[in-house]
Amino acid sequence: MYSLLLTIIYVAFVSLGLPDSLVGAGWPVMHQDLGVPLAYAGIITMVIAGGTILSSLASERVTRRFGAGVVTAVSVGMTAAALVGFSFSGSFWMLCLWAIPYGLGAGAVDAALNNYVALHYAARHMNWLHSFWGLGASISPFIMSYALTSGLGWSSAYLIVGVAQVALTFVLLVSLPLWGRVNPVVPGGHDLEPDEAQAHAAEASGRGRAHVPLAQALRIPGVTLILAAFFAYCALESTALLWASTWLVTDRDVPAATAAAFASLFLLGITGGRFLAGIFADRVGDRLLIRGGFATVALGAVLLALPLQTDVVALAGLVIAGFGCAPIYPAIIHSTPGNFGRRNSQAIIGIQMAAAYTGSTLAPPLFGVLSAWVGMWLFPVFLGILVVLGLVMSERLNRLVDRRSRVAPSVS
Repeated sequence: MYSLLLTIIYVAFVSLGLPDSLVGAGWPVMHQDLGVPLAYAGIITMVIAGGTILSSLASERVTRRFGAGVVTAVSVGMTAAALVGFSFSGSFWMLCLWAIPYGLGAGAVDAALNNYVALHYAARHMNWLHSFWGLGASISPFIMSYALTSGLGWSSAYLIVGVAQVALTFVLLVSLPLWGRVNPVVPGGHDLEPDEAQAHAAEASGRGRAHVPLAQALRIPGVTLILAAFFAYCALESTALLWASTWLVTDRDVPAATAAAFASLFLLGITGGRFLAGIFADRVGDRLLIRGGFATVALGAVLLALPLQTDVVALAGLVIAGFGCAPIYPAIIHSTPGNFGRRNSQAIIGIQMAAAYTGSTLAPPLFGVLSAWVGMWLFPVFLGILVVLGLVMSERLNRLVDRRSRVAPSVS
């Protein structure tokens, strides 16, 4: 059952990544068909982000009541319905309307599924699962390209992905009995007695556990530190994904085709880097993965900032930054139960997801405003500031956890 459910979760992560690149890939055609300005894409992404933040913050209460399996199945069903709704939308306001259930479903499933994996599976699976998400996000532009070049139209791409999500919803509903039967990962690696395993499984699934209010979770020592670190990471990742190609063209005079290729390599670097990180994750631990990831991104930012005549170093820096980003997100999520206790993990991961979406939503337009004011040369500096913020906050958390562990051997 352990392997069967894990396989389903892997498929779920691929499927969850599929819709994330559809708006960006199809918008050059979509905005013309809908008769709206190009900038209106930001409205859709803001609506989606708002929904994901709200549902992430509410995920602890919902998961506690219904369990991670039910929340995952229903949330994927909501995103499936939204995607099918996108495919039948003939006006911009309809897209915005369907973006609401899409955002709500995406945030809830993200928080519930990440917490479940953090509690039940080893660090290597967390990295590989997020690598599979990157695979899904990389596939969706090809689906949109196929729909457009074959004459089917952008709506067909949404329908194809929506049908895939409907199929996943059915699989998740059938798999519900498995979610409470997988023994959680327990620090120390000891085997659990049957009654102890059942209690842990009930707690890890989110059911039978006392509610942890948002205000209470925020008062837990170290939570604000990890939120700042997560905000910084997601801010730098989203900023690099959106602005790397523009920076290469405008500041480094790199040909547009070359810049686009290397900008895509940043995402592929994240995807491949997570697969490689998974091989070593159980041996090196989450803390070293986070520290090494931020340090690698810092190296990439330095290479981007070097005022050299050749563009090779800058292009290499972008790829290196992508590899550095790879393990940070999964390691932060996987380390949450160990840092803050199993009882608090769902509430804190929900808040972390909200911080992640906030950083991803706010940072790219903020950089756009700053770059218009001082120049596009600010790009590597902006990334460097976010790296320093993330690294400092995560290291402060490590010191806090170490001090706490010397006082009490474990957090429960």
